[in-house]
Amino acid sequence: MKAKKLQDEIVIGVFSSSSPISATIPTRYDRGIAYLQTKGIKIIHGNLYRKKDYYRSGTIKQRADEFNQLLYNEDIHILMASIGGYNTNSILPYIDYEYLKKHPKIIIGYSDVTALLLAIYAKTGLVTFYGPAVASSFGEFPPLVDLTYDYFERFIKGRILIPYQYDKPDFWTDEFINWVEQKTAKKVYPNEWICVNKGMCQGKLIGGNLNTMEGIFQTEYMPIIKKGDILFIEDSFKDASIIERSFSLLKLSGILDRVGGIILGKHEKFNDNKTNRKPYEILLEVMGKPQIPILADFDCCHTHPMLTIPIGCEIILDATNKTVTLLEDPLE
Repeated sequence: MKAKKLQDEIVIGVFSSSSPISATIPTRYDRGIAYLQTKGIKIIHGNLYRKKDYYRSGTIKQRADEFNQLLYNEDIHILMASIGGYNTNSILPYIDYEYLKKHPKIIIGYSDVTALLLAIYAKTGLVTFYGPAVASSFGEFPPLVDLTYDYFERFIKGRILIPYQYDKPDFWTDEFINWVEQKTAKKVYPNEWICVNKGMCQGKLIGGNLNTMEGIFQTEYMPIIKKGDILFIEDSFKDASIIERSFSLLKLSGILDRVGGIILGKHEKFNDNKTNRKPYEILLEVMGKPQIPILADFDCCHTHPMLTIPIGCEIILDATNKTVTLLEDPLE
């Protein structure tokens, strides 16, 4: 199931399924809103706008209700996360999946919003989008924010031709600047995708933030990863010990034996615990001698700029030539 392409006026409804960013760092959130408005996009804030309940935007019920109310609003075309957090999985039992089956919309976000994106896909079959969020993505400064927006707009306005091969950004950054204090663009570095294990495969793309996936693992809200699926995973601010544990969970559960290939996103501010090892090197140790193509440092993650990818669509992963090609239109 797919939502429709958008051509004319675009209306985005902003939900806060976990962190209360519009209340805690309004400067960053407001800059993201203002940027989207310069693109002619109309914004409708969820009812938790400027509210917080300590570490979260509202109670579990309030956060689910906010999402559902935006879903019911017929003027809204896209539901976009304000940011991530840690507790989106709490709201999953209260989402109106039956309504969404009858009224599909574009749902987009990343990080902790992985739980909601995967739950919607598992419950409805609707293609969801791992992509930018209001504050963290569109609150950034040019030129990075402009690239992230361009990648996003290509999809929602149907400006891609299938088969669509993803462009590798020329530069990227994971420089950390306190959002309250940030006044300028971040330093950028030359970009490169890494072939970890050669090969080519074709399959359905499933995944998101690995740490968040562990919060819905082996529940009805986690899509079944089937033989030949292509697993996309990324994480942020973790260390080598945590990453080894997370990769080992995939190994122990049999997922790494079923997937046809792996796309590993860049890891924002990875702590190697003084090992000088990269996340993909830890993955290789966990897997042993992988027989599947593996591509690392893909730019759909917590770094900037950010590509937009559709969960549930067929792709070709060519790790040897470091390309990812979308084989079906994610929107109708």
